[in-house]
Amino acid sequence: MIFGRSERGKPPVEPVTLKILVAGGFGVGKTTLVGAVSEIRPLRTEELLTEAGRPVDDTSGVEAKHTTTVAMDFGRITLREDLVLYLFGTPGQQRFWFMWDELSEGALGAIVLADTRRLEDCFAAVDYFERRSIPFLVGVNCFDEAARYPEDEVRRALDLDENVPVVQCDARDRTSVKEILIGVVEHAMSYAATHRNPVTR
Repeated sequence: MIFGRSERGKPPVEPVTLKILVAGGFGVGKTTLVGAVSEIRPLRTEELLTEAGRPVDDTSGVEAKHTTTVAMDFGRITLREDLVLYLFGTPGQQRFWFMWDELSEGALGAIVLADTRRLEDCFAAVDYFERRSIPFLVGVNCFDEAARYPEDEVRRALDLDENVPVVQCDARDRTSVKEILIGVVEHAMSYAATHRNPVTR
């Protein structure tokens, strides 16, 4: 089926749309992830890094990065004819965090991208979603030059609850990104069911 049309004899399907946030530190791969999977040309709000921003933009470990997201990235992917995900990549630097509250409004869940070379950079995102009870998973973006660690070590380093999924991913690879998106949808649905029907004693 194509949006606006239906197969002969079948009524059109009105897709369910879900909002997923992609968060994490500066230079972790959020823009790359959205671009890798979006079926439309992603909306990007990137600006060149300048000398004026050098004191506040820590490029250690991502020296080749020359642009930064100043508002958001936006993309869309259809998982099934009746299920469409809207992806919103959040800005990574602290001076743009005021936008997070607006972007997170109505979100089903979130992906926190992590870089093992700069793991501390995703602490703020983890804390943000925990405080607001927004279900999330941690996607460890496997950069070519970064050390690989078992998922339980990453979990301990980030002090995550045992129910928060930690998965390895490649933000450049469409198949890898689709798997992590399916994972966050499944986790969010499980989270919602658990909190809607709490166990009583």
